[in-house]
Amino acid sequence: MVTMSDAIQSHEQTRVSVSKKRIWAGRILSFLPALFLILDAVMKLIKPAFVVDATVKLGYPEHVIVGLGVVLLACTLIYLIPRTAILGAILLTGYLGGAVATHVRAGQGWFEILFPVVLGVLLWTGLALRDDRARTLLRL
Repeated sequence: MVTMSDAIQSHEQTRVSVSKKRIWAGRILSFLPALFLILDAVMKLIKPAFVVDATVKLGYPEHVIVGLGVVLLACTLIYLIPRTAILGAILLTGYLGGAVATHVRAGQGWFEILFPVVLGVLLWTGLALRDDRARTLLRL
């Protein structure tokens, strides 16, 4: 015979396991785009020739590349710190919006234009899955 306390305990165990799965899914969805953004920031900081060429072709002078890398790295690190993740997501959304605008202005293809949008969606989805405050903010 199943008692009321057994049913409650079973429900609590199910809820905890779903929460852990959601949190891990959120961490993975947050980590993948953040890893790409950190790599992009580091490449801007070390400035290999192909990064300089691509940035100049998009209409930016070479002397702004390191500054863009610093901003991107700072915003991504702010995003990865749980306490400041929402601020980081907002800052990265602005950065990625600038990337979309740059690619549109430069007449790039759909992939180049939509890639920053997809990164932003992944960042916010990962954050919403791993952070109750973000879910509340987004009203999910």
